[in-house]
Amino acid sequence: MTVAAQILVFAGVAVVVVSAGTMLRARTLLNRLHLLAPVTTLGAPLVGLGLALANGWNLGSGAILLTAVLLAVTGPVLQSAVGRIEARRQGVIDEDLPS
Repeated sequence: MTVAAQILVFAGVAVVVVSAGTMLRARTLLNRLHLLAPVTTLGAPLVGLGLALANGWNLGSGAILLTAVLLAVTGPVLQSAVGRIEARRQGVIDEDLPS
């Protein structure tokens, strides 16, 4: 594994560990969703890129990169949708507002 790959994987894992540690202190679902965002937008792509560099450029690396990109793109959308549903359930936002 190259030094660049090690740095990328370490940085991604550090983001995940810090987010998980702070998530233990969060009390509400909305706060937990907020703390999950760095994992899907930053942690997973960093780990994916590091693993792709360590694996070399082949079909396996392509699958890893595709998974990381899909997670980075769809993660925030899913978190936003779940957060909006929970905010409506808690009465934080008005039920009559359009989705």
